[in-house]
Amino acid sequence: MASTPSKGLRTARPRQTSSAIGRALQHGDIPYKVIVILASLSVLGLMIGVGVMLWIASGVTRDSGGLGFIAATDWNPVSGVFGALPFIAGTLSTSLIALVVAVPFGLGVAIFLAELCPARLRAPLGFMVELLAAIPSVVYGAWGIFVFIPSVVQPVGNFLMNTFGDSSRGFFIPLFEGPFFGASFLAAGLILAVMILPTITAISRDVLLAVPRAQREGAYGIGSTQWETIWQVVLPYALSGILGAVILGLGRALGETMAVTMVIGNVSQLSTSLLSPGYTMASVIANEWGESRTPAYSSALIEIGLLLFVMSLFLNLLARLLVWSVSRRNPDQRA
Repeated sequence: MASTPSKGLRTARPRQTSSAIGRALQHGDIPYKVIVILASLSVLGLMIGVGVMLWIASGVTRDSGGLGFIAATDWNPVSGVFGALPFIAGTLSTSLIALVVAVPFGLGVAIFLAELCPARLRAPLGFMVELLAAIPSVVYGAWGIFVFIPSVVQPVGNFLMNTFGDSSRGFFIPLFEGPFFGASFLAAGLILAVMILPTITAISRDVLLAVPRAQREGAYGIGSTQWETIWQVVLPYALSGILGAVILGLGRALGETMAVTMVIGNVSQLSTSLLSPGYTMASVIANEWGESRTPAYSSALIEIGLLLFVMSLFLNLLARLLVWSVSRRNPDQRA
């Protein structure tokens, strides 16, 4: 009579099978790696998909105008004439104004919060700075129209126009040539500076706080003052992280739409004066998309979006290479 397997023998095989599966999957390591790789590839695929969609949808304008669309200055949808140069210049000029104003102020506030601020005030002030980043852009635009332009932009613009923009005076700068009515590239750039200020400040503060204390103690040990320690030790050590904060601020400045649309004046013209009204690439899309009734008009706006997409990628790539070069000179820095 054949003997029946015992209970222990009957359960040994399933346990061996599950153990073999666990070893094959390395107890979750392989599925985790697969999920992470797929998530990373999905981000890359999404970016490529956006670019391909914009390329296909802008084919009408590209076939009719070619690369001349980028260098053309006229924008007349009624006549079917489209040129993107005024919008490209407006985007670059407003973003440059925002960086010139926001980077020194943001870095100064970050240094104060990280190095000089009393401990009991550091958390409340840091929270207030971060809270500015949560304000919707349309609120910034409304504030800019009713408060910021009358009380700040107009006095500053009138001073610049009367001091440097009058050709009859000895020192004439075309960037500040009038007339000036408030809504302008200057107003849009200053609003953008206020909007990107919390981003630059918050990230720079965290980077400065991450600098090892040994760096400061070493500087104090050789007789450096607090300012010398900050300027010659802390800031160079954190330079790559600060550049990363500037990159994020630049990214928001390039693509900001509603606030800029409300304060820039919305005039399609190529002007050398920062006191003139104008357009940016994002604001012209938001402002005129509802009026695009023809395929050529819609295609022109989509191609502007494609140019903005490519410009953002290119500028961020250049900035990333800059951060990489700075980090390479100092192996202790991490972007």
